[in-house]
Amino acid sequence: MNKPKLPYKIFKKSGLLYFLSFFLFFAIVFSSCKVPQNAYYFKTLKRDTTISAAGKGMELKIQKNDLLMVNISSLNRDEDIVYNAPSASLGGTSSMGYLVDGGGNIQLHKLGLVHVEGMTRTTLKEKIQKDVSPYLKDPVVTVRYLNHKITVLGEVAKPQVIPMPEEHLSLLEVLGASGDVSLFARRDNILIIRETGNGKEFKRINLENHSIFSSPWFWLQPDDVVYVEPNDVKLNQEKNAKRQQNISIALSAASVAIIILFKFIK
Repeated sequence: MNKPKLPYKIFKKSGLLYFLSFFLFFAIVFSSCKVPQNAYYFKTLKRDTTISAAGKGMELKIQKNDLLMVNISSLNRDEDIVYNAPSASLGGTSSMGYLVDGGGNIQLHKLGLVHVEGMTRTTLKEKIQKDVSPYLKDPVVTVRYLNHKITVLGEVAKPQVIPMPEEHLSLLEVLGASGDVSLFARRDNILIIRETGNGKEFKRINLENHSIFSSPWFWLQPDDVVYVEPNDVKLNQEKNAKRQQNISIALSAASVAIIILFKFIK
């Protein structure tokens, strides 16, 4: 007894059918991909021009719970070792630093309690240098912050926490240290999150506009968070991936159905 014949003769040409299936698959996949738009820094900057840049601001004042590196060097090498011994703990590990206590003081060898709250690094440096002069020959003092930092997140090559030992660190320096923004970053909408006495302050920066150089937000402050937002291409990637997955499943099911159908065709 002969098997029933289906009227669709075209299905006998399986090679052509497979070719059309694969062509449809790849056409859908590549049509869903978008190329990132051309984006770069300072689009509005004219050639050979001068811009009044934003000032770096005042030197920060030392606060309670700051962790300070106080390095003292002199011609008395043995005494230098005593002054520069680890004296504070941060996260359970010893550190070459001095923790400003609840009273705004640090404890220094031979000087005892030194009130540092409200002083700048320069003022403290000069004070310690003067106070240790009777004990050390030609002392040189360096004061830096050990717990000040900037956090960089989002579409950068290397999201990280960047130490901020001094007061001034620019947004461009932070992005450069993080390997620059990726091709999928929005350079026109960089978000800076800053702690204030009343909560958090949010500021969006457009790095495609040269006005960033005159913005007070060009210079970052301790504990700022820099978030580089993804552009539309990046946001659509997940949707495209899901769509392509569904298409792949549908094509696989269609292929199985066609193979089964071939069995009924002579």
